Amino acid sequence: MEQNTENKQEHTKSWLDRYYKLLMLIPVTIMIFCLVYLGLFYSQHNDFILKDIGLSGGTSITLTVNSDFKLSFEELESQLKEKVDDVSLRKLADIKTGNPIAYIIDSAKSPEELRPLVEEVVGYSLDEENSSTEFSGSSLGANFYKQLIMALVISFMLMSIVIFIMFRTFIPSIAVIFAAFSDIVMPLALLDFLGVKISAAGIAAFLMLIGYSVDTDILLTTRAIKTREGRVNSRIYGAFKTGIFMTITALLAVIPAFFLVTGLPDSFRQIFLILGLGLAADIINTWMTNVGIIKWYCEKHNIT
Repeated sequence: MEQNTENKQEHTKSWLDRYYKLLMLIPVTIMIFCLVYLGLFYSQHNDFILKDIGLSGGTSITLTVNSDFKLSFEELESQLKEKVDDVSLRKLADIKTGNPIAYIIDSAKSPEELRPLVEEVVGYSLDEENSSTEFSGSSLGANFYKQLIMALVISFMLMSIVIFIMFRTFIPSIAVIFAAFSDIVMPLALLDFLGVKISAAGIAAFLMLIGYSVDTDILLTTRAIKTREGRVNSRIYGAFKTGIFMTITALLAVIPAFFLVTGLPDSFRQIFLILGLGLAADIINTWMTNVGIIKWYCEKHNIT
């Protein structure tokens, strides 16, 4: 058993020594592409995300679905989109049966404008028994959005300060910060490409990603630079085994929740989606980019 472990580490050593610089090009290329796409997206939308009505302002009408409801979700969506340009619909389903229990209609229109159009499509008047209406003003949503972004920026800055204090060396600290930054940028670019409207819960998920992403990077950097037991490649291999187990465990928690539990509120599923994308990005950013930077740093400073 010990011989097999040594053979694996020796194979990792030679393989890592030969290809670590080449491996760095893959996530770096993806990162550059994402930054270019976000730049183009900002030039078109004047923002880096598509905001839902909770952040941009608008009306949300929740229709209760019962046996008397005649329209399917697809029929309701198609008919509403003929009447309302900016409308979007979501479905809430029963966790056990998967049957719809409510349809949520979002639009930038005011309640006075949206309600008559919805009533015309569904064929009955909306009241407190069959629906609920929520309205968020644009100024309130914009202020809330600014506060969330400020919290995200401050959290990232505080994390960076802690990393610099912890390692007290520029290159390893920058490697950790770059990996954490990439874990946010890559999912964000994909969400924009897919047209996902991000809610306050989604921005909170990006805050959570800061914590999720740095743990494997700190583990790798600490093992490779501060620990002196064994060769550097053996320490990297040991960090990889622990770190990839942590990430896969987290992915196995959030991915089934997103795909299988259809009755969850949309905000919960968005959190699971963003965390899943961020954790997947963390695998390549930590074990390709950060490993390459740390390996190069150890060679330059004769850390063996």
